[in-house]
Amino acid sequence: MSLLEQLFNLNGQVAIVTGGTGVLGGAIARGLAGAGAAVGVLGRRREQAEAVAAQIVAGGGQALALAADVLDNAQLEAARDTILAHWGRIDILINAAGGNQPSATLPPGQSFFDLPVEGLQGVIALNLQGTLLPSQVFGAVLVRGGAGVIVNVSSMAAQRAMTRVIGYGLAKAAVENATRWLAVELSRSFGAGLRVNAIAPGFFIGEQNRALLLNPDGTLTARGQTIIDHTPAGRFGRPEELLSTLVWLCGPGASFVNGVVIPVDGGFSAFSGV
Repeated sequence: MSLLEQLFNLNGQVAIVTGGTGVLGGAIARGLAGAGAAVGVLGRRREQAEAVAAQIVAGGGQALALAADVLDNAQLEAARDTILAHWGRIDILINAAGGNQPSATLPPGQSFFDLPVEGLQGVIALNLQGTLLPSQVFGAVLVRGGAGVIVNVSSMAAQRAMTRVIGYGLAKAAVENATRWLAVELSRSFGAGLRVNAIAPGFFIGEQNRALLLNPDGTLTARGQTIIDHTPAGRFGRPEELLSTLVWLCGPGASFVNGVVIPVDGGFSAFSGV
């Protein structure tokens, strides 16, 4: 095996992907399996988790479907125990669960002062607590092993103020801060073999944002056009375009990379709009 192959090799590793039933989470799970990892596909929807796991197995990989809510500690612990009973270890945690809700998004014609606090709390809980709780439950296994990787999934909404999506932006900004805090805490307290990083995807078409960005005929909505106009690549991302960055962060090639957020955004975060 060449040095390059060694740096991007996840053979023998066991990964958990929360939100593994979504468009991006499913692509991440399949990509990690393709790099050699055994993958636990975790999501609230058992049938969808089983479908993703079946795709991985059909492709020659190893996978288990794990039905769990990232906000339910008992369900997360049960998923952890299932993985440990089956594979005996956990090396990688990808916190891909998250998303937005209409109640935390400013509708046309309304102002910030009309937003219900419950909506904001719900989105912040899903994205922030839905990252922290799995990090506690699965991260404790990494700590016991003295090494391991956590990769959180942030968003372009974390660093740039975007109209309407206040709850999601607040939550993902908190996820980025938590990424840096955990990177420092885990490596200083439990060893340099523990690393926490994040990826910040640009705009990809998923279940939640399809109607916001695309018309039924596939043409761009006004908001979709604005996003493309501010993306130097001139298009939305493809889920598989996250994989090389993710595999790098999870593997030995990134052994000295800790506490960073990597944009995979077609240049969106670099462009001033001018």
